[in-house]
Amino acid sequence: MTTFSPASSLPGQARSAPRRAAHVIRSDAEAIEVAQRLAEEFAQEAALRDRERRLPWDELDRFSDSGLWAITVPKEYGGAGVSYATLSEVIATISAADSSLGQLPQNHFGVLSNLRLTGSETQKRDYFAKVLQGYRFGNAFSESRGQYVTTFQTQIRFNGDSAVVDGEKAYCTGALFAHIVPVAGVDEEGRPHIAFVPRDAAGLTVIDSWDGFGQRITASGQVRLDGVRVPAGDVIPAWKAYDQPTADGPISQIIQAAVDTGIARGAFAATLQVARQARPWADSGLQHGWQDPLSQALIGELAWRLQAAEAILRRAAQAVDLAVAQPDEAHVAQASVIVGQAKVLSTAISLEASSRLLELGGTRSVSASRGLDRFWRNARTHTLHDPVRWKYHLVGNQLLNGIKPQRHAWN
Repeated sequence: MTTFSPASSLPGQARSAPRRAAHVIRSDAEAIEVAQRLAEEFAQEAALRDRERRLPWDELDRFSDSGLWAITVPKEYGGAGVSYATLSEVIATISAADSSLGQLPQNHFGVLSNLRLTGSETQKRDYFAKVLQGYRFGNAFSESRGQYVTTFQTQIRFNGDSAVVDGEKAYCTGALFAHIVPVAGVDEEGRPHIAFVPRDAAGLTVIDSWDGFGQRITASGQVRLDGVRVPAGDVIPAWKAYDQPTADGPISQIIQAAVDTGIARGAFAATLQVARQARPWADSGLQHGWQDPLSQALIGELAWRLQAAEAILRRAAQAVDLAVAQPDEAHVAQASVIVGQAKVLSTAISLEASSRLLELGGTRSVSASRGLDRFWRNARTHTLHDPVRWKYHLVGNQLLNGIKPQRHAWN
């Protein structure tokens, strides 16, 4: 476990500002093209990074320098304002290469959505400009001691022109690598806010304590806040995103589904490789493993299941885009339901594809030197983000009883 606090003890690559201005992406097509190019680079040492738990400082700089972390900044603030169909494809593309890298910006994009919905004009202008420059948001949202995942004990107390934040956070994906750490906490009335805390702020401690067997280089550790003071203008009223119908919850969830779909893509591509190299079973009488009709059948089944997951992810993204454009009760609920379906399918195919990869590859596929087990470990870890069993309930309850999903970041 490594602790970093405050600025004087930060590792050499942790900064409160980007090292240089990022490229600005101008279109959906450019975003996908850049993601495909970066994915090819990131795939090359993905197994090595996982095996050595080599934190991806350089890769993240290339990722945010590319402009991909700013693609949802609205056009009126200088960004590309890409569709959520495009964002989902970008996340899935990166995740197929290295799902830890694909997961790292998920809360960053969630914060951008909440900023768009609840920030003042000044806050949106200032923070969208920072993101276009290459600033990365981490997150200090979840807590391990609350009764529910939606329950916060962290306090944000307003005092004139400033706010003071105290609390302890867990599962803080991206905080170690962030330039700004958005912190969720409640005010005196119990309403959640998000405070934008500079990475080098006094009283902010980031603890690299993540020891999960999957998603190993996300550094999803802890954050402690001891009297952290920020200007009141650096706090947004996050609760307003759920006080009325908005797409904020489906946006958060579709990014999760995109990561898992990407894991399935990567596992399926690796399955094709190992199945072509596998020896035929002795009873088959075949010359090559790729001639095995049973292996062919399993790969055929994986292929259609993956295509089904990708199709529902695209449909879910279209529903999210519609809910963003028309944020009423019906469209937001519909987006939440279809994204829930995407979560179900992406969870199932990521686990199945990553398991079949090892089965069809045979004993040699579990060699640590090949690192193929990382697909299953990553899938099993990331799909625990929120219980998919409740997505079945969410979908069924709406279809059977007309009960709209509750509005929060996990729906």
